[in-house]
Amino acid sequence: MEVTANQVKELREKTGAGMMDCKKALAESGGDFEKAVEILRKKGASVAAKRAERTANEGIVLTSVFNGGKSAAILEVNCETDFVAKSDDFINFSNFVMDLLLSGKPADVPALLQLSKDGKSVADELNTLIGKIGEKIEISRFAMDNTSNGEIVDYIHMGSKLGVLVEAENVPAANAEEFKPILKDIAMQVAAMRPISIYRDEVDKTLIEKEVEIYKEIARKEGKPEQILEKIALGKLNKFYEENCLFEQAFVKDNTKKVSGLVEEFNKKNSAQAKLVKFRRFHLSDENK
Repeated sequence: MEVTANQVKELREKTGAGMMDCKKALAESGGDFEKAVEILRKKGASVAAKRAERTANEGIVLTSVFNGGKSAAILEVNCETDFVAKSDDFINFSNFVMDLLLSGKPADVPALLQLSKDGKSVADELNTLIGKIGEKIEISRFAMDNTSNGEIVDYIHMGSKLGVLVEAENVPAANAEEFKPILKDIAMQVAAMRPISIYRDEVDKTLIEKEVEIYKEIARKEGKPEQILEKIALGKLNKFYEENCLFEQAFVKDNTKKVSGLVEEFNKKNSAQAKLVKFRRFHLSDENK
């Protein structure tokens, strides 16, 4: 397979590896982008282990927490330029969509498009806005959450390009107001540190197997004895968990603490069993739209 200049450029931007290294890795992987990243890491090239965020469409992310913190919604609406994303027409349309999302509770985006208010459907208003502005505009995704014995908080980063929902359960009603600022800090943590899960046992096993194999191969190339490769890999895996699992991450506002410590301190003080159970992170440049 012939490797194109654009493929090499994209791989270099994601990994930071040299042009020739990228070209060879793409050729070796048969053009498989993710496999090429693995090849570069195994060869010890200068590759960022964290997932690089791809260039995103423009738009905004909206959140809403209601029902006394027991329900929440998060919505992403996209356009082509930042200029349009900041326009009153686009913002008003996005708020219109959020209002109907909250009232209609549709199952998916196609169902959301069929909802209407005052004789105006989302689909019709979307087509009208596209005709007026002249850009591609779409409702990319949304999610809704509910809890019976917990709390949900939201966080929107400045510019409305990144939104987060965090949910905890077993939050005592008497201490809910005390726990909300803690959850808000954790939502900001999710925004800043982009965890892939809350707990280590939630991490995809295939991803872990790949990481272990990469760590072993790097140690092997460094001349480490075969019998200690597993131990070295597991040690690096613990570091991987600390960087990527929310509960184990260092707290961004005070790196002498971990996120787990915030929850444990609250539970100890209030004889509670509050537990983080879910987070959602919508960013305009996320891969999983």
